[in-house]
Amino acid sequence: MSKSVQDVMSMIQENGIQMVDFKMVDINGQYRHVTIPAADFNEEIMQEGVGFDASNYGYAVVEKSDMVFIPDPDTAVIDPFCQVPTLSMTGNAMIIDYPANRPLAQYPRNIVLAAEQYMKDSGIADTMLILPEFEFYLFNQVGWEVQPFSIGMNLDYDQSYWNSGIQGQGVVVPKQKNYHIAKPFDPTYECRSEMCLLMEEAGIPIKYHHPEVSASGQFEIEPKLGQMSKMADASMMIKYIIRNTALKHGYSATLMPKPVYGEAGNGMHVHMLLLKDGEPVFSDDNGYSHLSKEAHWFMGGLLKHIASLCALTNPSTNSFKRLVPGFEAPVTVGYATSNRSAVIRIPAYAKTPKMRRFELRNPDATCNPYFCYAAILMAGLDGIKNQIDPHENGWGPYDMNLYHLPEEEKKKLKGLPTSLEEALDALEADHDYLTAGGVFPEILLQNFIKAKRAECAELSKIPHPAEFEKYYNL
Repeated sequence: MSKSVQDVMSMIQENGIQMVDFKMVDINGQYRHVTIPAADFNEEIMQEGVGFDASNYGYAVVEKSDMVFIPDPDTAVIDPFCQVPTLSMTGNAMIIDYPANRPLAQYPRNIVLAAEQYMKDSGIADTMLILPEFEFYLFNQVGWEVQPFSIGMNLDYDQSYWNSGIQGQGVVVPKQKNYHIAKPFDPTYECRSEMCLLMEEAGIPIKYHHPEVSASGQFEIEPKLGQMSKMADASMMIKYIIRNTALKHGYSATLMPKPVYGEAGNGMHVHMLLLKDGEPVFSDDNGYSHLSKEAHWFMGGLLKHIASLCALTNPSTNSFKRLVPGFEAPVTVGYATSNRSAVIRIPAYAKTPKMRRFELRNPDATCNPYFCYAAILMAGLDGIKNQIDPHENGWGPYDMNLYHLPEEEKKKLKGLPTSLEEALDALEADHDYLTAGGVFPEILLQNFIKAKRAECAELSKIPHPAEFEKYYNL
């Protein structure tokens, strides 16, 4: 049920709210915020918004950077991490114009709403449901330093296998053996349960949480399927809750794709399905794995554009340290049922017509979720519109372990990009499917590519500690 301004005012009065916090999103998918006294919150604020400088968010040039943030009352929740009673809202960015403000097309939330409208206008579907899986690490301590005289990082998790010699109670987990492990080897259980309860209080239904594969503190929280634009908002709040709850319990949380060398990386697998008038678009009892031709075309669009998608779904140099063989991360452009080595997996357990779906396994949580989900939808719709059949294009189904194929067979397969630079090259060459209908503005993609290329250039100049091991004495 939608909330009105009066509903928000009632929340403020009934809960003794003293501050109202407006959470905005920058181009990288991080929260920024500005806070006003609750006594100053009124209907005028909801209509006219709060001004901010968009040039600091990565969207606009300095001479055209004055924007206003318009809060969305449906997103109003009490922030559990503020000692001063605080109500939190997200919303949309608008360009100051006369006689009426207009949406800033580059703003992430506006893009995901535009993608949903493009889907409805196409007549293919009216709803996209998604389910992102959030994998993350919890460390007892972490630190890093990047100086001319000292470059390195250190981290620790008490239950990690490398502490077997010093953990006095012997409560350590063997390498890569943490999956679903129970107490006493799971000391973060209460922390994660609190995370999930806070997510539920924020209006985000949770499916479950559990320990993941890495013995060095890896875990997963999975929400239930939700409407794409609402799940983009929820993804931001889930990350916010994970990080802040971890700190409260004395842990440091990271969703970084590959924080621990030799252990499993953090993915954000995205399950997806389409509905039209409440009926499933992807279900067909006679299709491969009970999926319809539209589902296969949607997968075809994802696979056709996967290299350029990676720039938005995996937008960090660290992302590609996860996308390597041996850790259940996808490396092959293809689809299959119950196969985690292909980039698209069809879960065999999703048997009812309204739950039949597939997951895209390459994304990670360094992405801006609004860009990520909108780009996935746009690639899939392009596949349906152009009837891109994944089987006819040689992308599967691969119902075998692709990691263990003979080398000659592996050479025949197409792989994902192996670096962020390669993904950015692909995005530069292949993005018409994103700009269709004006969903992704060309200027945003140009700014995004420029910023990410600068990141790559900066990191390429920094010596790596492993280079000292390899080359110091040559």
